[in-house]
Amino acid sequence: MSKLLQDVVGELSKLPGVGRRTALRLAIHILRMERDSVAEMTASIDRFRNEVKYCSQCNNLSDEEVCPICADRERDHATICVVEQVADVLSVENTRQYRGMYHVLGGVISPMQGISPSDLKIDLLCDRIARGGVKEVIIAISTSVEGETTLFYLMNRLRQFPGLKVTSIARGIGFGDELEYVDELTITHALLNRREIDPA
Repeated sequence: MSKLLQDVVGELSKLPGVGRRTALRLAIHILRMERDSVAEMTASIDRFRNEVKYCSQCNNLSDEEVCPICADRERDHATICVVEQVADVLSVENTRQYRGMYHVLGGVISPMQGISPSDLKIDLLCDRIARGGVKEVIIAISTSVEGETTLFYLMNRLRQFPGLKVTSIARGIGFGDELEYVDELTITHALLNRREIDPA
């Protein structure tokens, strides 16, 4: 195999969910593309990596300091849906059933992977709530062991806000499932049938 091809396959196979066979097919496809198209693709990836920002309010990806969702005055700013990753925001948005705010933690607590509460955007969430106006926090994180650990930690942190309604998405989502890979209908039902949790 060409050394140049091996290098491209090696880089592409570093992407999540891309094995060497898929990487090889992608590399061959790129080779067949017009040079201008390849240049546009690489330039777009480079701009994304260097210019994309994290929203100062919710930690979602954004082109500006504040993302379009947080800046939208027609959305419900009194409700915050807490998710693990940016991809989860897209999954919930695709249901077209939720019009509140989001908060992206950036992961879940996982001692095995060296991820502690301080590595997540939990303090930022508490700061948002402390500023006032938030009536409900919906916790929509995975049902894995790490997700449940994070849920328990969040509940302890949210006790400091009396009168705050805290809910969790219905457990129609299977244990260990990540929101990113759950279909839109299941997410819709999980949101509509969310259960209230008493943080006290």
